[in-house]
Amino acid sequence: MEKRDYYEVLGVGKDATAEEIKKAYRKKALQYHPDKNPGDKEAEDKFKEAAEAYEVLSNAQKKQRYDQFGHAGLGGAAGGQEMSMDDIFSMFGDIFGGFSFGGGRTRFGGFSSGGGYARRVHRGSDLRLKVTLTLSEIDKGVEKKLKLKKYVPCEHCKGSGAKDADYQTCTRCKGTGHITQVTNTVFGQMQQTGICPECEGDGKIIKNKCPHCNGEGVIRGEEVVSVKIPAGVGENMQLNVAGKGNAGRRNGVNGDLLVVIQEEEHPDLIRDGNNLIYNMFISFPDFILGTTCEIPAVDGKVKVKIEPNTQPEKILRLRGKGLPDINGYGRGDLLVRVHASIPQKISTDERKLLEKLQQSPNFQQGNSVQNRNFFDKVRDYFD
Repeated sequence: MEKRDYYEVLGVGKDATAEEIKKAYRKKALQYHPDKNPGDKEAEDKFKEAAEAYEVLSNAQKKQRYDQFGHAGLGGAAGGQEMSMDDIFSMFGDIFGGFSFGGGRTRFGGFSSGGGYARRVHRGSDLRLKVTLTLSEIDKGVEKKLKLKKYVPCEHCKGSGAKDADYQTCTRCKGTGHITQVTNTVFGQMQQTGICPECEGDGKIIKNKCPHCNGEGVIRGEEVVSVKIPAGVGENMQLNVAGKGNAGRRNGVNGDLLVVIQEEEHPDLIRDGNNLIYNMFISFPDFILGTTCEIPAVDGKVKVKIEPNTQPEKILRLRGKGLPDINGYGRGDLLVRVHASIPQKISTDERKLLEKLQQSPNFQQGNSVQNRNFFDKVRDYFD
């Protein structure tokens, strides 16, 4: 099913502030939360849809890519992966201030989709890497294998951080990973829940830490990641590869890999959006008599016909010979700007020929003003 516009999902405009986006998401999440709509699959889908929209629009970098390229600039849902209920609860619980609905089943601030509070999930940090592409790679799309230095799960403790899986239940939160405080207000009692500082939300404490990772569950390592880069990407565009960033502590969730696109300068072609520009130089006789030239294009060589009496600085358009649009809206054009090539030196015979042509009526009168001006420039150059 085609994705809806994220601004439409949250009911805000593109000029909405970060606070307005946050308030709009909170409203939608409260409206469609599973506790208020038990067994309602449509409400659950809208709950996930709102969370996905907020995950993008609340992130300045992802929002910029979305505003510029739409869903194609994110590489998939929420930047590349489907969001589960636990993902939503662990990522955005703080927005709701830790309040329960009163039913006692699922509470914002430490969510669980089934009962009680879910333990905290540690998320690894994102990685950012620059990749330089040629125009040919941008034209066709390319798959790059990238060698990353990053945090990876500790192989000795399988990412748990514990030696021989030796844990004890946290006595402060009794294994829930959260502690709850009840305060009296003018509106009555208000319950607020936060992460347990003793176990950092894990619900358990490691008795004997893994000596290789010191109980973190992650160590420095390397990984080769294959990244598919679509055709038509642009300079400084960022692609999100979900789950390929640093590993999360103690079997947490991996961060993302942000691939920043840089373009390698082409020796002949200049990029202007999806169009390409080529500056072609031909001799003055070719302007008058016409000619056929072979010029470079992003996918090889193409022939360009110069009609007789073509004026200098004319732009020829070769449709469809530019770069593809990243959103699939066709291709750009190759724009050929025709310049005059003036020799550095001429022989005596060539000078006499030019002086003879200069006296010809075709280069002096009527609609040949541009030609006369051109000859004036040539004469001034050599004089």
